[in-house]
Amino acid sequence: MSLKEKTVTGIIWSIGQQFSSKLVGFFITIVLARILTPEEFGLIAMLSIFISIGNTLLESGLTTSLIRTADVSQKDLSTVFYFNLIGSIFLYLILFLTAPAISAFYHQDVLTKIVRVYGLTLIINAFFVVQSTLLIKEMRFKTQTNIQIPSAIAGGLLGILLAKMGYGVWSLVWMSLFTAFLSTLLHWIYSGWRPLLVFDKASFNRHFHFGYKMTLSGLLETIYQNIYTLIIGKYYSAAQLGFYSRASSISQLPIENVSNAISKVTYPMFSEISQNDEQLKRVNKKVMQQVVFWNAPMLISLCVVAEPLFRFLLTDKWLPAVPYFQILCIAGILHPLHSYNLNILKVKGRSDLFLKLEIIKKIMSAVGILCVIPFGIYGLLYFQLFFTFIGFYINSIYSGKLIGYPVTEQIVDILPMIALSALIGVLTYLLNYYLILPLNFNDLSLIIIGILFYYSIYLSFSNLVNLEAVIEFKQMIRGFRMI
Repeated sequence: MSLKEKTVTGIIWSIGQQFSSKLVGFFITIVLARILTPEEFGLIAMLSIFISIGNTLLESGLTTSLIRTADVSQKDLSTVFYFNLIGSIFLYLILFLTAPAISAFYHQDVLTKIVRVYGLTLIINAFFVVQSTLLIKEMRFKTQTNIQIPSAIAGGLLGILLAKMGYGVWSLVWMSLFTAFLSTLLHWIYSGWRPLLVFDKASFNRHFHFGYKMTLSGLLETIYQNIYTLIIGKYYSAAQLGFYSRASSISQLPIENVSNAISKVTYPMFSEISQNDEQLKRVNKKVMQQVVFWNAPMLISLCVVAEPLFRFLLTDKWLPAVPYFQILCIAGILHPLHSYNLNILKVKGRSDLFLKLEIIKKIMSAVGILCVIPFGIYGLLYFQLFFTFIGFYINSIYSGKLIGYPVTEQIVDILPMIALSALIGVLTYLLNYYLILPLNFNDLSLIIIGILFYYSIYLSFSNLVNLEAVIEFKQMIRGFRMI
């Protein structure tokens, strides 16, 4: 199979895997949100930064090095496996001991017990990190789908059952633990890889030399992604954090699915052509255009139908989350492009530059966040939107220099799709406000009419003017049919 065929197949299976597993989780969360309160979701959201930091320390560095290494040995894999396992136990002990301090920080006494139980997911996840890395390296996304969907369904059903029985926030805790356990079990069954009883110092040093910079970069990104949750949880109520976390998770459904699915494919794909700058530029351009072509209209159309969408899915008690959701959707349009530009730095072996950029961006972001805290949650949200553009600009400058793809050229390549998406979003909003709402349709009808109108105009006009992304997509579909 050629690189193009392998890439097309990988992207389709990766997107299918991402969407199917995330959609299962999404619908389970919808059911739970109808049973549980925003406060209970807020309590779990308070812990997201600590669990995310733990998972980042285990996943982002050495496993990234495994993917970029052409010939990975059993010594390499086993060494990383045991390092992650020992590290997860150490991190859990830190969480266990600091649980009272975390509880005191948020002024929520119940968090002490929750942290000590919920934190066990770190150890459970460490048992399948290497197996998952191998599936990504080999682009076995179909296998990942067969693992993630059953785990999510079974864990979700347990969570719903416990919520119905009145377990409250603990239904979310046990759901996460059970899902992680099943995922570990299925990874061991499907991956076919088993660790050897060996820890090779030379292998560890080789991967650590590249990986520690990626780990630090990932750590900075994780802290940044969760800093808003930390601040809202500290200075505002658990209910407000619950609204923010639901708005964020729903807006991230299309963002993360598209971004993570294609990123899983592009990193190993970019690694194969890392010495050919011209090909790297061409492939990166096509990927970025395709992502923006589908991601931008998806997010903007969701902004337009946000209120009936939240009312239909989550009931009226979640309506305060609507404006949060709309701002986060707009901020997410460029989010996937960050990772593709950073993948260029990784495949070029510039983990040092990767780390420097992350430090610079996070310092700038931290200063900005401190400045907008007095303006409340909306100050934080609008700053998050503003800094998305700054982050894209910084990443694009340096990745562009490495492959001859300057930021101005990148903007020119994606601007037509963003402008078209925004224009049709305004037209759809005006249609809803002046023509559809006065007719008193129910929420489901408002959602369907808004989405159908938006996409019928968007796709028709895109095809009419022959956007470059449309032409490339048609070629990609024809290529897939020939595989």
